[in-house]
Amino acid sequence: MAEIDLKAAINAISDVVQNRPRPLREMDQIYMKTGDMVLQSEIVAKWANGKRLAFIGDGDAISVSVAFLMHSKILPYGPSKIQVFDFDERICNAIKRFADRERIDSLDSTLYNVLEAFPDVSEFDCFYTNPPWGASNGGASVNVFSQRGMEAVGNKGEGMIVIADDHELAWPQVVLSEVQKFALSSGFFVQRMASKVHQYHLDDNPTLRSCNLMIKSLPELTPITSSAPIDDPARLENFYGKDRKIKIRYVREKRRVDYGKANEDEYRYEEFAEEGK
Repeated sequence: MAEIDLKAAINAISDVVQNRPRPLREMDQIYMKTGDMVLQSEIVAKWANGKRLAFIGDGDAISVSVAFLMHSKILPYGPSKIQVFDFDERICNAIKRFADRERIDSLDSTLYNVLEAFPDVSEFDCFYTNPPWGASNGGASVNVFSQRGMEAVGNKGEGMIVIADDHELAWPQVVLSEVQKFALSSGFFVQRMASKVHQYHLDDNPTLRSCNLMIKSLPELTPITSSAPIDDPARLENFYGKDRKIKIRYVREKRRVDYGKANEDEYRYEEFAEEGK
């Protein structure tokens, strides 16, 4: 990691975490731990320096972390534009509110489901995704998110894919293999891989880590300018986990929520009894 003011970086990321909505475990939203968010944000900022960066989903809020560290002058480098595409309106709205409050013009979000045609093909130079890890579908869900990232860069760019990485468990190794095969068959090659670099708030497997898999398009790959919906049943089975069928297009936010404060639905006040009553 570059020499930065670590205390200032951690405090900045804590503001981002306060703004982040609670994860929906049934939608495979599992959040990265704060210390690893700091390190990951610096890695992403340097990797995408000066480039237009698309996030295909971003429950972790790495997009906001990168933008805020740049805006706060804690990092002297980073993307020129950050656009998040997520099906969770809570996440999209939280990003918009944070960007508006901090006056971060380079950060924005779009409500989008990966099963639908990608709206901004070829508008970006690189993509980042930390998708459902595909333990129950052999990585098919990872490949769907990766495909949308490839479309975001129009088959002419780079991607960073964050997926489970465990040298003892079988399924992460199978998924990693399948994702690399998919990248190669799509005209991308693996540039490098940083193994076992992130930890998560994951109750059923707290020691499970993830890696950064960096891919890049081959020079002769034909650019693309269009996208289509994905409805192949083989690619959608167990998408968010075993026997979890895809029924939800969007997660809608019921009302505006300040995630840095307790929601009124979470508590009530019990007052001291007044004398004479």
